Amino acid sequence: MSAWYVYIVECVDLTLYTGITTNIARRLKEHEAGKGAKYTKGRAPLKLIYQEECKDRSSASKRELEIKALSKEQKLLL
Repeated sequence: MSAWYVYIVECVDLTLYTGITTNIARRLKEHEAGKGAKYTKGRAPLKLIYQEECKDRSSASKRELEIKALSKEQKLLL
């Protein structure tokens, strides 16, 4: 079983995007190529600013929702 990760990237316009994946490097390449989330399309280059390992997809999804509820300042403190 692969580990799941919650990650935050900072976009070129200084906004933040939070997502989950089993492979952060692959996911960042997808975002950079415009094949990731709609939100990150056109907002490259991206900078990985946070990652957290979770035991499974369910816990990663729950943590993603918790992080998305935080303010930008709180996210940057992670």
